[in-house]
Amino acid sequence: MQLLRYASALCINVLLPWLAYRLASPHWGQPGGLLLSTVPLIAWMTWDLARHRHFDALSAIVLIGIVLSLAAMELTGASHNLALDEPMVSGMIGVAFLASLVLPRPMVFYTARSTLARESVKRAGEFEQEWRERPRLVYRIRVMTLVWGIGLTAENVVRLLIVWRAEGDPHSLVESDVLRYGCYGALTLWTLWYRRRIKQDAEGYPSSSA
Repeated sequence: MQLLRYASALCINVLLPWLAYRLASPHWGQPGGLLLSTVPLIAWMTWDLARHRHFDALSAIVLIGIVLSLAAMELTGASHNLALDEPMVSGMIGVAFLASLVLPRPMVFYTARSTLARESVKRAGEFEQEWRERPRLVYRIRVMTLVWGIGLTAENVVRLLIVWRAEGDPHSLVESDVLRYGCYGALTLWTLWYRRRIKQDAEGYPSSSA
């Protein structure tokens, strides 16, 4: 069941928006493609909220990224240069992760709770209680937010410099994509390892469901 949840999250938040963009952009351009790619996310979030009273934080982050991309195109008038706009937008999301550290609950808290809510409302409630009672969990979640914030921000600054300094060179787009997927892969592997640390912490509490 857990694998099915992860597969559905990947399909809804990555594959369906990408497919919608690929189908629409040849006919309506990049802005039209991006606009259509929001439809699966909005439909999923609406259905999830109406059916399960659950707000999908991950879908919301992806949707915010697309909206920021459209805003960047409108403000810069560079709808033809998504290679520059895209790292700028992703970098904004990284900055948002860092900025959320000043809040009582950072962004990773909400993405984690959203994931657990898919298992059950009870599990999400348990996570809320663990957050209030276990300072070590608070520390771990803040570290995850910090690492993702720094990783996304730094990766996109470097990608922006690569594309900007070699604008028009197709090799720069390849280098940018390699850096992007390499960074996301490294962050994902680190997150999987760090989750094991969190579970090990939880096992130290007698009442914990780990």
